[in-house]
Parts: sequence; structure tokens; C-alpha cells
Amino acid sequence: MELLKINTAGSVDDGKSTLIGRFLYDSNALTIEQEELVRQKTKEKGLEDLDFSVITDGLIAEREQGITIDVAHIYFSSDTRKFIIADSPGHVEYTRNMVTGASNSDLSIILIDARKGLLEQTHRHYFISRLLRLESVIFCVNKMDLVDYDEDVFLKIATDINKMVNEFEELNQTISIIPISSLKGDNIVHNSKNMNWYTGETLSNVLHSFKKNTQFTDSFRMDIQQVYHVQNTEFVDYRSYAGRVNSGQLKVGDKVTVLPSCKSSEVVEIRKFTSLLNETSVGESVQIRLKDDLDISRGMMFVKEQNDALFEKEITAKMVWLDERQANKTSKYFIQANSRTAICKIQDFIHLIKPENPLERFPCENIRLNDIALVKLKLANPIYLDKYADNKANGAFIIVDSQTNNTVAVGFVE
Repeated sequence: MELLKINTAGSVDDGKSTLIGRFLYDSNALTIEQEELVRQKTKEKGLEDLDFSVITDGLIAEREQGITIDVAHIYFSSDTRKFIIADSPGHVEYTRNMVTGASNSDLSIILIDARKGLLEQTHRHYFISRLLRLESVIFCVNKMDLVDYDEDVFLKIATDINKMVNEFEELNQTISIIPISSLKGDNIVHNSKNMNWYTGETLSNVLHSFKKNTQFTDSFRMDIQQVYHVQNTEFVDYRSYAGRVNSGQLKVGDKVTVLPSCKSSEVVEIRKFTSLLNETSVGESVQIRLKDDLDISRGMMFVKEQNDALFEKEITAKMVWLDERQANKTSKYFIQANSRTAICKIQDFIHLIKPENPLERFPCENIRLNDIALVKLKLANPIYLDKYADNKANGAFIIVDSQTNNTVAVGFVE
């Protein structure tokens, strides 16, 4: 079964945790113990409708406040698909958690309270979904039961959503807008009997019909994580290079180039555990054996075509700041992408980006926690990055503070 990784986001108390709990409940994916917990907590709170939020709000502080703080991951399967759902927090101050939750997702579900419409966090979450170039975004207009399932309310919000989406340049991203009630179960798994005016698909149908882009159009990139040199009766003078294929595909007989040496050789063997493969593709961890004996070590990279842009030591990137200490031009940082690292510093803050006004450019002298900015970085040595728009798997990086070892930012090469 194909795995689908989903991120849920929205403003605080928009019903994300309830949505996930309802989806699991109506999909018959809860255990007997979880169903009993839902009934117990509902009874303790004196509620009429089942309180599904207890399924994901696992931290004591979250349950006491009735909000989600950390990113909760939920794993379950239907008859035709496996799911991993990352339930991200809604507060503005937890934007960094939302970035973490969405970074490995295929699509994002953004909840909007039907009574409130689009808020600052809606713009921020959609901007991050675009920044991460997620393949699909589903806007769920929640709590339709609290506005008497009014079609006009939904249409007004849908118009605002389309206006927000159209402010950006066109992106190969599917947009869906669904009116729901997480509490009552309308249009989650089953079609709503209270909104006969809505003839679209339920959330479950949209998720089950989603098809990932499986075309290997990105250039071949593979980080070398380990060098194996084996000498025994089975493997005589055996040398191979292990790593994970970040993007593209590779076949036996292809020629690869090693960065930074730019030396090339032919692939004579691809091995995965004890199996020999004719080809390998994105996501697989394999060992590569070459025709020639080259000087290769951890932190180098295999590519098929050499590209001068990979050797850039000054890069422009959109960056989300994750640390409570503000960014500093005089500080020394480490930039890391997979197994490649380099010393770097922030050369310039070009401008601040406010998701609610994405077309405006706000000058800035520094950036603080949860700020999004366009910056220029200077690297001590190249780490062979692509533009994120050209190759998601090799266009993102993290910034680590050299003094505290904290991950202070995540960036996307422009």
C-alpha cells in the first residue's frame, strides 16, 4: 500500500486534533482502548459530542489548555492506503513546529474556522505549504455546524481562499476546498446530510484519490555516507560507496561524477543488502561500486551531470528562523544538507517576508523567531546545492549555531 504523509495546520482551536480523531473514528482505525479513552474524557468534561482531540493532544500541558503544542504523529492504515498525519500547533509562536511537521509531508490540510474566516495563521500556513512546494493543499472550512451549515458563509470563505492563492505566482499544486464539521462528522468520511448544496468529495475521498508525483525528473544526486572496503573470501578487494539516493535514478553502466573532485567513472554494481540491482531510484539506500578506484570519502556526492551552480559559495535563500536568539551577521554558523556541511555566515538580510502580504518587501536588519526572510549566505566551501524549485531533495538545508549546536534555521535555495 502506498504511504501518504499529511500535515494538518490552522489557527489555535480551529479543530485540527478533533478532525484527526474524527477521521480515525469514522475510518474504524481507533483501538478499543482509544475509543474508551474518548468516551471517558467526554464524560469527564460533560460534553454531548465525543471529544476526539484526546487522541492527538498527548502532552499534559496540551490537554490542560486544550491546544496542541508539539507536533504529534499519528500512524494508521485503511484498506487501500497507509497514512502518517503530523498534527501541528496553531499558535503563531509555534510556526517552527509547523515547518517541522510539514517538511516531510506530501500534502497539507489547513483548517479554517467558519465563524472567523481567514486569519494571519491561515496566510502563514499556506505560505509555508508553498515554500515547501507541497503537491496538494486541502482547505477544510470547519465548524460549519456553528454557522447553521450556511452555504453563503462557505462561498465567502472559498472566495477569500482563491484570492489568497491567486496572489502568488502559479505553482504546480492542487487546491481543494471542503466544508466540514469535525465534531459532527460532516464530509470527513461520510457525505454530509446537512449540506446538500455541496456536491464535491469528502476529505477521505480526496486523500485516498491523491496520487504522488512518481516521475524521476530531478537530476541524480546521492550523498556518500560511508565507504566500504571489504577483504574476505567472498569479496576480494571490494570497495563500494554507501548512501541514500536523494533524487533521480541510476543504472548499472551509467557514468557518475564525484564532487568536488569532478572525477568520473562507470557504475559496475548496485547492491541493496544482499541483492544486486540493475537500477536504483530516489529514496533507496544502496551501495555503488565503480569501475575505477577513486579517492572518495563521506560528505562527497555522486551526480550524473556536472553543474557549475553546485559549486556556488554565495547562495540566496528563503529562510525560516527557528531560534529564540535572533540571527546575527557576525556569528559563525554551520550549514548542513544531508551529510554535507560547511562553515557559513549571514552576509545580508535582503528583506523580510510577511505571509499575509507576500508581494510586499519589508527591509530588516535582523530576523527573529518564526520570521521568514530572503537572505544571502556566504559559505567557506560549496556543499553542492540545487535551487529548491528545481530539486526539492537537494535544495533545502539547515543552519546550526556553532556555539550552542542548536538548529536555528531551515532554508530553501532560490
